[in-house]
Amino acid sequence: MRIVTVPSSTSKVQQIKTLISVASTVNHLKQIHVSLIRHHLHHDTFFINLLLKRTLFFRQTHYSFLLFSHTQFPNIFLYNSLINGFDKNHLFHETLDLFLSIHKHGLSLHGFTFPLVLKACTRAPNRKLGIDLHSLVVKCGFNHDSGAMTSLLSVYSGSGRLNDAHKVFEEIPDRSIVSWTAFISGYITAGKHKEAINLFKKMVEMGVRPDSYSIVRVLSACVHVGDLDSGEWINKVMEEMGMQKNSFVCATFVNFYAKRGKMEKARSVFDSMVEKDIVTWSTMIQGYASNSLPEEGIELFHQMLRENLKPDQYSIVGFLSSCASLGALDLGEWGSGLIDRHEFFTNLAMGNALIDMYAKCGAIARGFEVFKEMKERDIAIMNAAITGLAKNGHVKLSFAVFGQAEKQGISPDGCTFLGLLCGCVHAGLIEDGLRFFNAISCVYGIERTIEHYGCMVDLWGRAGLLDDAYRLICDMPMKPNAIIWGALLSGCRLVKETRLAETVLKELIALEPWNAGNYVQLSNIYSVSGRWDEAAEVRNTMNKKGMKKIPGYSWIKLEGTVHEFLADDKSHPLTEKIYAKLEDLGNEMRLMGFVPTTEFVLFDVEEEEKERVLGYHSEKLAVAFGMISTVHGQVIRVVKNLRVCGDCHEVMKLISKITGREIVIRDNNRFHCFTNGSCSCNDYW
Repeated sequence: MRIVTVPSSTSKVQQIKTLISVASTVNHLKQIHVSLIRHHLHHDTFFINLLLKRTLFFRQTHYSFLLFSHTQFPNIFLYNSLINGFDKNHLFHETLDLFLSIHKHGLSLHGFTFPLVLKACTRAPNRKLGIDLHSLVVKCGFNHDSGAMTSLLSVYSGSGRLNDAHKVFEEIPDRSIVSWTAFISGYITAGKHKEAINLFKKMVEMGVRPDSYSIVRVLSACVHVGDLDSGEWINKVMEEMGMQKNSFVCATFVNFYAKRGKMEKARSVFDSMVEKDIVTWSTMIQGYASNSLPEEGIELFHQMLRENLKPDQYSIVGFLSSCASLGALDLGEWGSGLIDRHEFFTNLAMGNALIDMYAKCGAIARGFEVFKEMKERDIAIMNAAITGLAKNGHVKLSFAVFGQAEKQGISPDGCTFLGLLCGCVHAGLIEDGLRFFNAISCVYGIERTIEHYGCMVDLWGRAGLLDDAYRLICDMPMKPNAIIWGALLSGCRLVKETRLAETVLKELIALEPWNAGNYVQLSNIYSVSGRWDEAAEVRNTMNKKGMKKIPGYSWIKLEGTVHEFLADDKSHPLTEKIYAKLEDLGNEMRLMGFVPTTEFVLFDVEEEEKERVLGYHSEKLAVAFGMISTVHGQVIRVVKNLRVCGDCHEVMKLISKITGREIVIRDNNRFHCFTNGSCSCNDYW
């Protein structure tokens, strides 16, 4: 055993300090303590204080307390050291007990004592003692001590007593950035984010230079209330002050811009960072996913892997969300394989993302298997399963999941009923839809949203009950928006009710005068009725306003590459083979007696031209490309940005029968799984 000998000469004090500071284990410190006892120095508060701090550094709080309690005459400095050590080790009650025992020894409180014990009060479950100490702070004459008063301010702010905190703040003689930050943090903790932002601005106006922590705190408030202007102002202030953005601040700015949908600015800050941790990478990846930039999110995920960073749950969630948006099932499964499968079953966020990815890629059977394997379930998991099943045509099974949630004591929310109602809409289940709609407020006490009303209008409209749908709109407690009128318009289109559709479209144009789609649909309504002059007038109005309809396009992802098609597209390298395949399929369909449904082409053109236009819709081109690029038996998955037209729907059923291939098309409304001549929607969508 190594024996440590403490020099006896007082001139060797520095050597003793060095021995204690370089001690690498608690055993070394114990040996030094033994030597101090042997040389009768174990009551020397200077040496005991050094030992005390070093043992606390090793988190040996029990041994530290023994050292303290065996000191014959402990002074205030020993108390402060032990209080500080206990607080750092989260021994809040012990910290407060130690403070209360100071009076027993007749010691005068030191200027550092109050800040230390008040800090413990802010972190302890019961903050009442900290507030009770206010009078003692004044009595002991520390009401003019900035450190003590700032700590007292933190106690009041953390307790939500902002009026009292304001009074303390006004009494602080020299308000430092620490004082301002404590006050600002109190408003943020109380949920008063706008007030916190205004307080930060006042601080800057008074010439107080912010630090990284205060900037991060106020940026979090900007994120919460969506205050982009204030966030931009903070960025400008930092530039004017010549403040360097550390990685902590940069990461917060990345999060701020991503949450506000400013992905170019988020990427600019991200690229400027010298060091990026996994949290920052995940923030960017999730930002791309939530701002409809899935391809960028996937590319950044791959870049992260090339940087030898292991994905965490947040980056995986963002990656899977991006795959879900693109309908990239194979890529999503590859990404999920980077994480142990069992982690998905124990992590609610990851499990939810995986279920959602499978559901949005038309592989709900695999998603439902994940759901069944989940070790724990919350309302988000239940909603993902219910909505996924409903949109993939398994409406009755979604009802069963809802019943299971109730048995497990999981209370539904508005999203739960939105998923159930969507299922009822797609399956035409009027009675079930009405039952769920009534239950939202009458049984569960949930406030109906405009989306719930939209589902009911859509449900009745699709069933041809346009009068009931219109009556519901008139009785709504809120003003109908474009979602509501759009749902009624869908019903008008299905039952070819042009008179009401014309009225609805005029309402939509009044609500969304910039939306070219509304003008196009009004023109189409006139076209269906043979009112070609009026249709032309609407188109002419669009031209004068410089408005263009959003083009319909479809995409298919194969071997990591997204192939995108527009109607009548001839830009793809395999165009000749694609069109040849469509021609072959068309010939076989004509032999089966198929006639193109030209009513879906709402233009004043000849029938032959209508057939040509229909024949090369974007989803047909994407499916044909999938046919010539994959092996027999492989499922073809296509995503379309608009609703699948009726003719394409009929064609896909026939192609699935002719080729024996399963075709999954996800439009902006739901999934269509075509197998052996039938669709999962049962021709009701």
